[in-house]
Amino acid sequence: MVPPKAPAAPVVGPVIAEESEGDEAAEVEATPEPVRKVPARRATAESLAEKQREISVSEFFVKNRHLLGFDNKQKALLTAVRECVDNSLDACEEAGILPELRIEIRELSEERFRIAVEDNGPGIVKAQIPKIFGKLLYGSKFHRLKQQRGQQGIGVSAAGMYGQLTTGKPVTIVSRTSPQAIPHLFEITVDTRKNQPLVLKEEKTEWEKAHGTRVEIEMEASYKKGRRSVDDYVEQTALSNPHCRVLYSPPGQETITYERAVHELPEEAKEIKPHPYGVELGRLMRMFQDSQDRHISTALKNDFSRLTPKVVEDILKIAGVSQKARPRDLDTPAIERVHKAFGKVKIMAPATNCLSPVGEAALLKGLRARFKADYYDAVTRPPAVYRGNPFQVEVALAHGGELPTDELIEVFRFANRVPLQYQASACAVTKSVLSVDWRSYGMQMSKGALPTGPMVLMLHIASVWVPFTSESKEAIAHYPEIVKELRLALMEVGRRLGLHVRRGKREAAEAKKRGYIDKFIPHIGIALTEILDLKPKETDKVVANLKTVLERSRENMV
Repeated sequence: MVPPKAPAAPVVGPVIAEESEGDEAAEVEATPEPVRKVPARRATAESLAEKQREISVSEFFVKNRHLLGFDNKQKALLTAVRECVDNSLDACEEAGILPELRIEIRELSEERFRIAVEDNGPGIVKAQIPKIFGKLLYGSKFHRLKQQRGQQGIGVSAAGMYGQLTTGKPVTIVSRTSPQAIPHLFEITVDTRKNQPLVLKEEKTEWEKAHGTRVEIEMEASYKKGRRSVDDYVEQTALSNPHCRVLYSPPGQETITYERAVHELPEEAKEIKPHPYGVELGRLMRMFQDSQDRHISTALKNDFSRLTPKVVEDILKIAGVSQKARPRDLDTPAIERVHKAFGKVKIMAPATNCLSPVGEAALLKGLRARFKADYYDAVTRPPAVYRGNPFQVEVALAHGGELPTDELIEVFRFANRVPLQYQASACAVTKSVLSVDWRSYGMQMSKGALPTGPMVLMLHIASVWVPFTSESKEAIAHYPEIVKELRLALMEVGRRLGLHVRRGKREAAEAKKRGYIDKFIPHIGIALTEILDLKPKETDKVVANLKTVLERSRENMV
């Protein structure tokens, strides 16, 4: 047996390579490993823990107010006015009151303004005023599935907070709930560390209105005319809300009145329950944990829309869950099976009485009131669904008349009757307009650009939950279902526009030909009179006969 070789001793210093036949030994210097410097510990877990603290939603938006639309002074003015107007219109419509708004912007000094928005709505009960205007993420809209302008409960309180940050001034609110009720005046700021209201003043006051609310905010801002201005916003708001009367007082100018074109309220949007197709797993787990029902079959029927007893039975059978199981006792795998079973069962689409579109007649009245054109058209698509949320698309257009012929068309975007004035390129509405070949409908269009010609487009999406791309609510996300419905509506009005344009061209050509007849036939009559020595009566008869023959010939050619 050959004994095992002893391990070689470690080599220290130069390494001598073994000589091989015909080679010289090479001496290789061993490279010493670099000495790594261990950094000194600057902090401990305990010291880091001391620096950590909870922040409120108010504190977050103080540092990130651009997310809410307060990223520059011009836009801040527009956003504040818009949030106040949204609340006023929602309140009036929910109370069944034809809205009448007064919007005032007063310049106090350079880049300092005071805005006031006053409505004739139902007013706000005294106890709720501080929370509504002094607490972010407080309101009645976030958890309700029905069409409404506001969604998150951030807007009007954020506008007041912006005014507080830039001027140190509180929000002033006057509200009255009925002719018999005493009006109350509040001055409120936001405690941004706690996201709680601070009431600086509360008192009874005198107010001539029988019911309504007035909000005043002082802020640093910039007022400019033109596109994306408050002026433009107010005009578009009157266009998409033809049932509203608006009195608008811009800085240093006379009051502009937008009279209501429609004297009836829009159809009331009803609140609906969540649809199973739009519920995510985490939310379903929370719903089951909060459920007070003893049986899961009952919970599903009570908490969701469009779930009949037969559909519930099919869902639970697929999921392998007993109908008598208690919702709160289900474990995560069981809930996940129920969630997956939703997608394996055919469930009726959500109810659409939660939507309140503007309507074709109202859209056309609004367009006719603002634009002098020679052709108007509108279409309202049937309701559709995305992620279990019902929505409806409307498109209206005006063409010809006094509209500019050598400029890009104007596109007005609306979501739940609210104008969208920023981030047009990031919006599904703009994407849909660009995706249509308007050349097929008689318009000029370059690749990747809006069509050119005398046309105005108005596009509106109504939904229980508009998928905005950010908290500032300026653009709609590119959901395929939404883009599809917008395209179908655009192509429908486009086809009818194409017929109108082609008909107009034919009529123009016919008028031109008729003009030739009217222009040259008398000269032919004069020539025939001279050649044939005709009498005046004979000449008139010949001219009339020639006109008749040429008109018949032209009509046959057409």
